[in-house]
Amino acid sequence: MKKLAFGILMSLLVVFTGCLDDDDGYSLGDYWIGFGIYKGDGESAGTLVMDNNYVLVAVAANDGMWYENFSDGDRVLVNYTILDEDETSSSEERYYVKINDISDVLMKGILDITEEIVDSIGNDPIIVEDAWITDSLLSFRLKYWGYNQTHFLNLVKTPGELTAEDQPIQLELRHNANGDAESIPYTAYVSFSLNSLRINDLDSVQFEVTATDYEGDLYQDSGVFNYSDLELPIP
Repeated sequence: MKKLAFGILMSLLVVFTGCLDDDDGYSLGDYWIGFGIYKGDGESAGTLVMDNNYVLVAVAANDGMWYENFSDGDRVLVNYTILDEDETSSSEERYYVKINDISDVLMKGILDITEEIVDSIGNDPIIVEDAWITDSLLSFRLKYWGYNQTHFLNLVKTPGELTAEDQPIQLELRHNANGDAESIPYTAYVSFSLNSLRINDLDSVQFEVTATDYEGDLYQDSGVFNYSDLELPIP
């Protein structure tokens, strides 16, 4: 069983770090892609707190009113160009950026699987291509086949109050294709809040995740949700 990676899309991170270390400054022809959380009221640009803890201050955008489509705390995937560093902040790395493109990423909690919802949760195959933890979020890059129906993705566990003896907590990634034809390959990103796994008197919990792909092979992964220094909560 492999250990859950604490990072995302390493090739992108290498490019990002290399460009930040470039003493020649920033080029308008460069761009970066990353995941983050929108912090704002939807009436102004606000900021984007990225998974690598950088804070992006949007001062330009291809769509000047992009923030009207988002609410505080929304999970986002953003393509951006760094314009300059914000040197006024000593406690965090902040950058002035141009937003080239930004989209909402599905973010959900963990469901208790019960008889009432077991059918709607579905049991269709799903391919896990990548997984990573950021603060209290467990995120996936998934592949599935479909055509024109809405698909549902959920992370589920057995009902009941969690105790230290339940570790590693068993989680299952479930997919409901709603009877869709398997015609076109799609990529989906989804993040799940791990906050419901917190156990009193512990500052971290172990968990395991499983999923089944189109060949019937079982995906298995494991990780540790450490919330000892996390504020409450990303939802």
